[in-house]
Amino acid sequence: MQTRHIPVLLPHVLEALRADTGGRFIDCTVNGGGHAEGILAQSSPGGRLLGLDLDPFALERCAERLRRFGDRVLLAHQNFARLLAAAESAGFRAVNGIIFDLGMSSLQIGQPQRGFSWQQEGPLDMRMDPTQALTAKAIVNTWRQEEIADVLWEYGEERHARRIARRIVAARRTRPLTTVSDVAAIAQGAYGGGKRRIHPATRTFQALRIAVNGELDNLRSALAHARDLLATGGRLVIIAFHSLEDRIVKRFFQRAAGRCICPGGIPQCVCNPQVTLRVLTRKPIRPDSQECARNPRSRSACLRVAERV
Repeated sequence: MQTRHIPVLLPHVLEALRADTGGRFIDCTVNGGGHAEGILAQSSPGGRLLGLDLDPFALERCAERLRRFGDRVLLAHQNFARLLAAAESAGFRAVNGIIFDLGMSSLQIGQPQRGFSWQQEGPLDMRMDPTQALTAKAIVNTWRQEEIADVLWEYGEERHARRIARRIVAARRTRPLTTVSDVAAIAQGAYGGGKRRIHPATRTFQALRIAVNGELDNLRSALAHARDLLATGGRLVIIAFHSLEDRIVKRFFQRAAGRCICPGGIPQCVCNPQVTLRVLTRKPIRPDSQECARNPRSRSACLRVAERV
């Protein structure tokens, strides 16, 4: 079993952040510490890093991995939606680079007790932060059918959202849904037989995880904070793993670069974009075939980079 986090697109991240020039960096999703380790090693001897994460178990692993860097690294159990407050508390202003790696690590997915994956039996939890109240179990057992369907459609882009939500509500009338297999079986049954490129429960589990952790709302809040924390010339590097995240990042970059993002049909721009970033990636950087072979979970990664102006 994998016991060490494999950072995705690490050479591209280090190049984009210009870590070899030193300075101060923030890893907003430090997780297993792979990107943080690379940044600290390349920014030696004077580079410093603030690492945030919602997952206290990930922070424990990360602390051990980064122990050799001593006081050059500071770790905090914090939601990146509160990035500005966390950075100011740590004395990190006018930083040289900020990274968001929005994907879940293999280590998290591989912990059955966290309930993130339909592939291993476990409780319906899905919390990044185990201290928060909302769980996937609460959503499927207490939310209204329409609310569940909206979550599956909006966050999972699940075309059978209404059918799955209806079956979830019908099933919970008999007994509470408490395990991963309870929901995976319902999603699979909604699709019927036949082979598919992805498991029928994949989009349902993605949607529930996003809803439990408020991932998209947190990202929207954090992007403006990240931009405001950058020094002139500082770099913002973001790795997204599905279209919903990447769309939010792309639109934020477009607007921060001065591009109007008003919907078509409006005769006059009302979004009033101000130029605060220069986009450095016209198209997202993706893993090559060699990296995908080494780390199959990297295959959907999209890296975007922007620079503070």
